[in-house]
Amino acid sequence: MTAEILNKARKYCTYQERSQQELRDKLYELGLYKKDVEQVIAAMVEEGYLNEERFAIAYAGGKFRVKQWGKVKIKLALKQKRVSDYCVKKALAQIPDKDYEDALQKVIAAQSKK
Repeated sequence: MTAEILNKARKYCTYQERSQQELRDKLYELGLYKKDVEQVIAAMVEEGYLNEERFAIAYAGGKFRVKQWGKVKIKLALKQKRVSDYCVKKALAQIPDKDYEDALQKVIAAQSKK
């Protein structure tokens, strides 16, 4: 594991929140082997660049606010990124019920106008 790889991983994680699986995929693209990939991930978690819970909350909030995704779609997307059940539940709990209901009403109103 070289300093160059660690720096690339830091830059990749600093640009936006990443899941462990996203970083893992990126490191495999760079040609690293499993042992090295897991060492880099451990280092990024230890240094605070990688945090599954923080990623899940940011991802869920962004997809809800920007793309108006529902909780089921967000949950499936997080599962696809191999985020733990605990982090998925925590992220979905961060979406206020009132905001979710308001968004749902907007979608229903838009569908009824068609």
